[in-house]
Amino acid sequence: MKILVLNCGSSSIKYKLFEMADRSVIAQGGVEKIGLKDSFLKFTKPNGEKKVIEKEMPEHTVGVELILNTLTSAEDGVLKSLNELDAVGHRVLHGGQAFSESVLINDEVIKAIEDNIELGPLHNPANLKGINAVKKILPNIPQVAVFDTAFHQTMPEKAFMYALPYEYYEKFKVRRYGFHGTSHRYVSKRVCDFLGIKPEGTKIITAHVGNGGSLAAIKDGKCVDTTMGMTPAEGLMMGTRAGEVDPGMLPYVFSKGGLNADSFNDLVNKKSGLLGVSGVSSDMRDIMQAIADGNERAKLALDMFVYRLTKLIGSFVAAMNGTDILVFTGGIGENSDIVRRLVCDGLTYLGLKIDEEKNSQAHGTEVVISTADSKMKVVVIPTDEELTIASDTEAIVKK
Repeated sequence: MKILVLNCGSSSIKYKLFEMADRSVIAQGGVEKIGLKDSFLKFTKPNGEKKVIEKEMPEHTVGVELILNTLTSAEDGVLKSLNELDAVGHRVLHGGQAFSESVLINDEVIKAIEDNIELGPLHNPANLKGINAVKKILPNIPQVAVFDTAFHQTMPEKAFMYALPYEYYEKFKVRRYGFHGTSHRYVSKRVCDFLGIKPEGTKIITAHVGNGGSLAAIKDGKCVDTTMGMTPAEGLMMGTRAGEVDPGMLPYVFSKGGLNADSFNDLVNKKSGLLGVSGVSSDMRDIMQAIADGNERAKLALDMFVYRLTKLIGSFVAAMNGTDILVFTGGIGENSDIVRRLVCDGLTYLGLKIDEEKNSQAHGTEVVISTADSKMKVVVIPTDEELTIASDTEAIVKK
């Protein structure tokens, strides 16, 4: 069975084509910087050669079409036609109260995903564009939605409830849902396999840090807390999201900025974070270059980003009364040795020590970057949400 997995993020699309008989990856790559002028598709050719196709992609539909065309192209393709595909699995951000597990996509599921756009304004529309693009080109192929919110359903009430009148939870299901669940689920299991330990009896903090970012506190293999909330806007400072803000400022910001609910939602989701503070970009690579060029606002954005990430990691150490392993994953977590070093420098009070050489060389590889005498292991584990999605897709399609 050949399964294509599409992982549409707020500014990227990762893809992998799996042969599920042996879980091998036939093709893989990703579109980056969607919405920016220097967007591109980077992929690995069948002979192992890396290739980049630069193309301006103002939104996700163009990116999906480019991926499908590349898979079947005479020069770079691995399929004679798209008819060789058996199924497509999609990462979908927010299932709300409608979904607690992965499902086969039909019109009712699409409608439910649309209904949850207000809870996932950056990702749900992108997820839908991927689904609809495949539906248009391959109308008869089965598609599966794997929801980011499922892994966090083990959180206790004290963690997922907000301190609002209880009726808001009863009537409107206002609560913390959490996101990046597929990634947190994968890396928390993978780090245990990598270290040769069992999840039971282990306290892990997984830091999925990319254009979007979240932490998860995982005890005995189950999520007990996470930083994102009812929407992905809560928690860490991100590429374009503000993260935690004072709810008491809302009337002030509304009146001074001439905002309404929609424009405020746009403000905290699309115009804030690294982009809003730096005025440069939502991409950490651009921020680092701007800092090298002497941009003070870019430096402030990095300082804020690291400070908030470090502070929330510390809060999860307290929530679990200790932590055995800290895992970095996601685009920034896997590739930015500078961000990892700065964060770990703020956690030395926990007895955490990193190996500078190992950290500087860790770019998208599985590696322990803490020293042998560190009281907490720090590990870089590249996420593989796609394999998790492919496995769920296979199981559902076979039913």
